[in-house]
Formats: sequence, C-alpha cells, structure tokens
Amino acid sequence: MIKESLYYAKILLFGEYGIIEDSMGLSIPYSHYKATFSFDKPDSEKAIHSNSHLRTYLTFLRQQEKEGTLPAPLNLNAFEEEINAGMYFDSSIPQGFGVGSSGALVAATYDRYALEKIAAGDSLHPEDIVRLKGILGQLEAHFHGRSSGMDPLICYLKIPILINSKTDLGKVSLPAEQLEGAGAIFLLNTGEPGETQPLVNLFLERLKHEGFRNMIRNEFVKYNDECIKAFVKGDVKPLFRNLRKLSQLALDNFKPMIPDLFHALWKQGIDSRAYYLKLCGSGGGGYILGFTRDYEKARKMLKDYELEVIYRF
Repeated sequence: MIKESLYYAKILLFGEYGIIEDSMGLSIPYSHYKATFSFDKPDSEKAIHSNSHLRTYLTFLRQQEKEGTLPAPLNLNAFEEEINAGMYFDSSIPQGFGVGSSGALVAATYDRYALEKIAAGDSLHPEDIVRLKGILGQLEAHFHGRSSGMDPLICYLKIPILINSKTDLGKVSLPAEQLEGAGAIFLLNTGEPGETQPLVNLFLERLKHEGFRNMIRNEFVKYNDECIKAFVKGDVKPLFRNLRKLSQLALDNFKPMIPDLFHALWKQGIDSRAYYLKLCGSGGGGYILGFTRDYEKARKMLKDYELEVIYRF
C-alpha cells in the first residue's frame, strides 16, 4: 500500500537566474498546490497520461544507472513494478508555471525509492542539504537539461531555504505573516505555461557576452541579495527600494522571459510604484511574482488579471 506523502509546490521568491551566477536565493514551499503518488482511478485519462510520463522518467533514470551517473542508488525495479501496477503522480501543481511541478515529482521519487536516503527533518545538517541539492538536481535534469536542484529540494524538505551561495544554504525563519496586512506578495497568472529549458539555454548563451555578464554580477545579483536581506529582516523600505531596481533590470534585460502582453503591465508597476513584478522561475509564461505595499490598490490596477496572494505583511 502506498504511503500518504504529500509534496507541495515551491516559489522561488528571489534568485531566478541569479543563482546560476552564485547570487543569493530564497525559496519557500507553497501548500496551495500539492501532489502525491497514487493508485486511485488508474483508468482515468489523467492517470494514464501521468503513468506514461513516469515510464519515460524511469527510462531516463535507467540510462543514468547504466552510465554510472545516477547520483544516488534508487530501487528502480520497485519503481517499474509500481508503474506497471498503474501508479501515477496525482498533482494539482500546474506544469510550466514556475512553481515546481517537476521538482515535486523528483522529490517524491527520491523519497520513495532512494536506498540510502538523506532523511528530511530537524537534525539535517547544512552539508546534508548541499548534498541533497546536488543529488536532486541531477535527478531533475530529465526535465530541464540543467537544474540547480532547488525546486526538488524545497518540495522534499517542505521548509524555506536561504541560499547564500552554491555551497552555503540552509533553513531560514521568515517574518511572521500579517494576515490583515496591507502589503502582499502575489502570483499573477499569465494564462500560458512557459518552457524552462530554452530560456535557461538563452540565459547561458547571453552570459557569454561581457556586458550581460557584468550586468548580472554587478547589478542583478546586488539588488537581488539586498532584497533577500531586507525581506528576511522584515525591513520593508529597503526591500521595495531594491525591488524597484530589480524589476527594472528584468524589464530591460529579460524581455524574452516576460510574455509580450505583460511588458506594459510590468512598466506600469515601476512607473506608478504601486507594485513591482519579477519572474517566478524561468518565466516565459506561467506565473509572474508581484510585490506591493498596498494590495487593494494593486488589485484594482490589475483587475483584468487573475491574482493569488501567497504572503501578507
């Protein structure tokens, strides 16, 4: 009988693309969306589709095992047996929306089939978290070509993680949410999924150009890191001062990652200072992250769009 283990979506509040260049990052679990392995209703269209995807993923893992690149020993025979028995991944996490749909699947696979599992829990040491991130990143390569491992790490640990660098990351406490607060972090639904791998490839290609690389290292990383420091302290003024600069940099330098229809909306937020938008994950569609000190004002300005509050302050 399958155990009832739920895996939540994740939201990378800060660090998209920057963590490739060793910026800080801050990622949180988002329990509004969740997923689990299931054998219920195996004949449904959703189950059959998911089961087929699991089989494709198994083929990838078998190939890693054959090549000696599987980052941790997995019981792939048990995985295959359960796939043959009709198992599927029952998930409400939207695919291509930057909230960790593939990360949840990787976390669930590792949790269920790892033979020498690094267990989640309070006793987890920082070096274990770094090792886990590396393992899960390699297991997620099937979906994105290259993965930092952050998405499946958050989905697996189910706690906020602060990334100081690629080799320095750990648990972090966030300021208590103010449920009646005027300010908010929200998701804006573009209505279309994005594709991670082509956009990451484009970013890596642009990094070969000195001007773009210098902008990332000297400006983007600076404002990103200042946002994180301010947010973790609950210091709103410097947070929004740096958010404005970060949002402008994204509009100026990440246009292919921002759907065309949202360029004007992005600029409206910067010019009015009513809200600031930033990428949620790799962009290209899916969700866009929004930050505002006055959610009611922002909501009225964005009344034609579907918004979802994830944090109030």
